[in-house]
Amino acid sequence: MMPNRFDALPTATWPRLRALLDGHAAGGEVINMTIGEPKHKFPEWVGPTLNDALGQFNSYPDNNGTPELRGSIAGFLQRRYGIDLDPDAQIMALNGTREGLFNAVVALCPTGSKVLIPNPFYQVYTVAAMAVGAQSVYLPAHAQTGFLPDLDALTPAELNETSVFFLCSPSNPQGAVASAEYWARLITLAETYDFKIFADECYSEIYRNAPPPGALEVAARMGADPERVVAFHSLSKRSNLPGLRSGFVASGRKNIARIKQLRAYAGCPIAGPIQHVSAKVWADEDHVVANRQLYCGKFEAADHIFAEIQSYNSPEAGFFLWLPVEDDEAAAVKLWIETGVRVLPGSYLGQVANEQNPGSGYVRVALVAPKEEMQRGLTLMRDCLYK
Repeated sequence: MMPNRFDALPTATWPRLRALLDGHAAGGEVINMTIGEPKHKFPEWVGPTLNDALGQFNSYPDNNGTPELRGSIAGFLQRRYGIDLDPDAQIMALNGTREGLFNAVVALCPTGSKVLIPNPFYQVYTVAAMAVGAQSVYLPAHAQTGFLPDLDALTPAELNETSVFFLCSPSNPQGAVASAEYWARLITLAETYDFKIFADECYSEIYRNAPPPGALEVAARMGADPERVVAFHSLSKRSNLPGLRSGFVASGRKNIARIKQLRAYAGCPIAGPIQHVSAKVWADEDHVVANRQLYCGKFEAADHIFAEIQSYNSPEAGFFLWLPVEDDEAAAVKLWIETGVRVLPGSYLGQVANEQNPGSGYVRVALVAPKEEMQRGLTLMRDCLYK
């Protein structure tokens, strides 16, 4: 006998994309613009710093993060958001934020409650809800609402049953930024209806103009309950270290205590040498500024290439383009067959709700390749899809 809790899961994004494209020959030199895997260089000192700590592989790692690492994370939060958190009680290191997002739902979300999820979304949100027997409610995040959920459309009855509200800012895939005012409205709703906000802020350091406000920052300014916001950050995008699998969760003492309790039984701590190098990476901002400047240059190039395309939307942050097309799967196949450019159909990141998938009619384009390769891919894309 097998459990049926995951029977409704669709085929995962990447196997689904391979099934769509791999039966066709590429129409040119392959330019992969699908996965958000950073390709800029990480700091040169990462390797030597890691090497200095290799002896720690002889020991079991600290389950919640070493004092050095948690202190470095607290320093980042203070510099970036002006908030002071107790590194011993309000911060826990994560073996990548996907693990943390999933386990935080297991630790904090009651069975039978509702989990509100922006649509399209990072797929782990709904899988975590399924795991605890919660109901996923998909909130459309389309152009008419600034690519964020419309808070005015939520009903008191729905909010009364809500335990968790996921929000990714800057958003994946659209690159929309929740303003301080938006966060404040959401936090006010959470206070009124007693739910938690899971703030996925993994793209927080990749922006074009002003730094995106943080949920913890706004909550502290409002004097909200410290347990109201659970924030997640990662070194994957900020520091071009997706393979390091290093991030953190920060929240109130009660939330972190419950997450730590679960991790003591079922967690997967970060290896000691990786914790050591992560502490150094969180403490350094120079490489983050340089990385952000590279992405700003890429967005300027993309704006130039699509300048005459009326439907083009230039994102505020993150490193994706969310390009409108008539049919997202057909557009991905056409690009692949005619040009060799590989993109992701937007519907693969969304869910059908009320007979609509807000990801349909878009393709997601990752701007992670070297700039010259990226420009070549975007030019081929423009000429193939829009002319």
